[in-house]
Amino acid sequence: MPSPRYTKADLEQIVYTQLENLNAIHDLLRIMKMQNELIENANKKLKDEVLDFKKRVNYGAK
Repeated sequence: MPSPRYTKADLEQIVYTQLENLNAIHDLLRIMKMQNELIENANKKLKDEVLDFKKRVNYGAK
């Protein structure tokens, strides 16, 4: 079975499509990194608020 033959234009289109896909993946990774940072910040704030609440509740019980 012979291998498929591609023209230069075919190969250029394949490479261009791959580049578009890589750029889209890069954009998604950047968005995910930003979302992870937001989640980490929210988790830290929530943890601090819970610890502060526990301190207030414990001091109020004594």
